[in-house]
Amino acid sequence: MSIIQQHTAATLSDAWRTINIDALDPDSSQNFDTSTLHPPLLEVGEADVRQLNAQVRQLLRGGDAEGALRGSLESPVYNGSDAAKDQHLQTVLEVLQSIKASDMTPMLLRIYGSPGGSELLDVLMKYLYKGMSGGAGAGGRTPTRNLTPQPTGFSQVGSRPGIPSESTGTAMSVLLSWHEKVVDVTGLGSIERCMTDWRKV
Repeated sequence: MSIIQQHTAATLSDAWRTINIDALDPDSSQNFDTSTLHPPLLEVGEADVRQLNAQVRQLLRGGDAEGALRGSLESPVYNGSDAAKDQHLQTVLEVLQSIKASDMTPMLLRIYGSPGGSELLDVLMKYLYKGMSGGAGAGGRTPTRNLTPQPTGFSQVGSRPGIPSESTGTAMSVLLSWHEKVVDVTGLGSIERCMTDWRKV
């Protein structure tokens, strides 16, 4: 064996790959609880969500669509059961579907121009994406029971839970229309804030 082969075998072992560098770094996330970086969120129960949804629907029946939209967005369900989150999602979608297309932009501009309006539209963007994903409980993933295989290799999302007679195309069209209007008002920053926010609806 030549000197070069001996040197290579001695120094190029894979032992360095087994060292956990993060465990040696005092500033590493392994050395402290990362949950302490976020403020605690109040847990919202299903009874609270039902009460809020009843108030929102009452505003909607009274003809105050903007008030209903604000009310549903001011109290997003960040920390609650999957059922509570899905109930609130359904209420938000009902409000969105009840608003005429010609009223979307003026309403969004009024909300955006009000104090805290930017945050409300960011919450709206979260609900739009959750609605587009099928509104599944765990992490917003699309439930596989609503998927049907297509010849193209893509899957087709079925109708939203709780609304069996509604066509998927109509529901998706409403969500995409709202998405377009929100981006027109807030810019692309709303999408980025929605994707990077640790609070999920």
